[in-house]
Amino acid sequence: MITPGRIGVPFRPTLLALLCSLSVTVHAAPDTTNNGDKALVLGDVNVNAQAPTASDLPPPFAGGQVARGGQMGVLGNQDIMDVPFSMASYTEQLIQDQQAEDIADVLLNDASVRQASGFSNQAQVFMIRGLPLNGDDISYNGLYGVLPRQIISTDALERVEVFKGPNAFINGVTPTGSGIGGGVNLQPKRAGDEPLRRFTTDISDEGRIGQHLDLGQRFGEDNRFGARVNLAQREGDTAIDKENQRSKLFALGLDYRGDALRVSGDFAYQKQRINAGRNSVNVGNATHIPDAPSADTNYAPKWGFTEIEDTFGMLRAEYDLNDSWTAYIAGGAKHTREVGRYNSTTLVGNDGGSVTTGSFIPHDEDNKSVMGGLNGKFNTGPVSHKLNFGLAGIWTEQRSAYDFDLTRYSNNIYHPVDTPSPVGNFAGGDLNDPGIVGKTFNRSVAVSDTLGFFDDRLLVTVGLRRQQLVVQGYGYAPEGSGSRTSSYDEAITTPVYGIVYKPWETVSFYANRIEGLAQGPTSPTSALSRVVVNGNEVYAPARSKQLEAGVKIDMGTYGASLGVFRIEQPSDGYTEIIDATTARYVREGEQVNKGVELNVFGEPLSGLRLISGLTLIDTELKNTAGGLNDGNDAIGVPTFQFNASVDWDVPGLQGVALNGRMLRTGGQYADAANNLSLPTWNRFDAGARYAFKVQEKDVTLRFGVENLANKKYWESAQGGYLTQGEPRVAKLSGSIDF
Repeated sequence: MITPGRIGVPFRPTLLALLCSLSVTVHAAPDTTNNGDKALVLGDVNVNAQAPTASDLPPPFAGGQVARGGQMGVLGNQDIMDVPFSMASYTEQLIQDQQAEDIADVLLNDASVRQASGFSNQAQVFMIRGLPLNGDDISYNGLYGVLPRQIISTDALERVEVFKGPNAFINGVTPTGSGIGGGVNLQPKRAGDEPLRRFTTDISDEGRIGQHLDLGQRFGEDNRFGARVNLAQREGDTAIDKENQRSKLFALGLDYRGDALRVSGDFAYQKQRINAGRNSVNVGNATHIPDAPSADTNYAPKWGFTEIEDTFGMLRAEYDLNDSWTAYIAGGAKHTREVGRYNSTTLVGNDGGSVTTGSFIPHDEDNKSVMGGLNGKFNTGPVSHKLNFGLAGIWTEQRSAYDFDLTRYSNNIYHPVDTPSPVGNFAGGDLNDPGIVGKTFNRSVAVSDTLGFFDDRLLVTVGLRRQQLVVQGYGYAPEGSGSRTSSYDEAITTPVYGIVYKPWETVSFYANRIEGLAQGPTSPTSALSRVVVNGNEVYAPARSKQLEAGVKIDMGTYGASLGVFRIEQPSDGYTEIIDATTARYVREGEQVNKGVELNVFGEPLSGLRLISGLTLIDTELKNTAGGLNDGNDAIGVPTFQFNASVDWDVPGLQGVALNGRMLRTGGQYADAANNLSLPTWNRFDAGARYAFKVQEKDVTLRFGVENLANKKYWESAQGGYLTQGEPRVAKLSGSIDF
């Protein structure tokens, strides 16, 4: 049960901002035309000028920041009012106006999502409904396994779609087993009917400079052929002391849209390099969580770096067999080359004292993924049917080696000093030619039917997905080809049940029971600054369950939703054994997350755009080893999460818009015993933009400041590691359509 004492009630700032958002929404006059005033247009100025969007995507709400629906795996593109699930879809316009450089910047807008970083590297981890989603498990136009690892640029993206809750039926099992609390799907940019020639340059207050060229054009009869090219690069110091980042992106999107046949192809190359990247902090033997250091403090040594290079692409085709049936097929692949000289920081006391260790780890991945299916509709008497049938398969191969430096150098997170570069004295595999350490083959078949009653005012969805998971783990060997250490081959069926009732055109009540299926975790080779004795062991898959119910409102120019959910899933954790140099990874217990979500989005008043939400979460551990932690809160799950974002066209100032955002996150525990906790934190962002014309060319200037107060805080304790919030950074960008 959620109680004020455990939630750490969001109190005045949160409640006041939420009430203001709801008050504006309640008093806004609905636009029954579903068009709304999307932009303040004065003279020759279009304040919210945006690139044309793909015609087959659900349209945005008024204001252009949030879409009315998105892609739901085997169900295809859906309006949020017609499905018994929760989702949010953020648009290219939002990405541009907030100067979002990667998908982490976009997901800051969602009150159901919080962020953390990977241990010892720069991986971005997203906590959806209190459960982690890794970058490896994000889909691309519905296809798993083809996107870059760790960090994904937004420069070639049309939409960032968030599905909330387990989704084993919707999308199938994820490649690495995360995403039980929800999933993210990315839609690539497509050429619009109007030619696009846009150049953007940006700079941060630390001198990091970027350029982005976006070109779109359609050709041929009826504009049937389209091409969209995106070229981008950024390089320079970040707001964190000594940290430097360099990124490059090339993306090509091609498409053909005929009367019955639609074909698209996306091909991209992305490279990210981060020098002296600040990583998460292991709590070690600290008996309480020390205050976070100054926001720009970097306790990572200057010799550390991460370099990730991805080449990826996919093809997709759809064919209308007739007016009622459509067949589709898609396939893609990627190659990843990742290498890093990583470092880890572990606390050794309560005064900021720490130790630093290092490692060198090369990692390669080769993935192939395919899917196909059939979507159709027909009637049996007064009952309508929407039938979906889908097949999916993914093949992955991971190659790794490692060289750990077992020397521990004394340090302090408040006054860090450079430590020697690791010399490496505990190695596995061939560092120059990493051998195979893991293989995965997942395949599945899914079928569902949505039955419509009373002129589709009542929609009932039933379906199931049969999935086979074949996972193999291999040991590290000096010659680069270790023997197989673990394997499983299991087939599991995951059902789904959902209902939508629309008593009025603007209101949908919904409920669902859906399951999640995750490939079992692979135990790490090191943890708690020690070598794991059962490292690289593959665990069997785990089944999760969710019950959810709620109501959604679509008033034409704005929407709102209120839902409650309960998720049960097996939990994973570390248990140390009595040994000075080793630890053992174990799977134990069950984690239950119960929550309430409230969201408001769209343009309730002309020129005023809102994205606001509140998520309350109560989490509990059950059946833990020896019952020691039964009844405790799970690690890294905040008691509440609140977002309030406002974007406002200033009356009387031609082309000027102001925006602001507040993030407030409740306390969370960093250990299963609930002895170590992180306090509630707040973050404020602000910005402005000015759109005008120069010689009939659209020009937009944008300025934004993130973490306005330069607040120092621990952002997350996901996985038992402390992730520090980003320091204040100011960004200035300018775009011109030529």
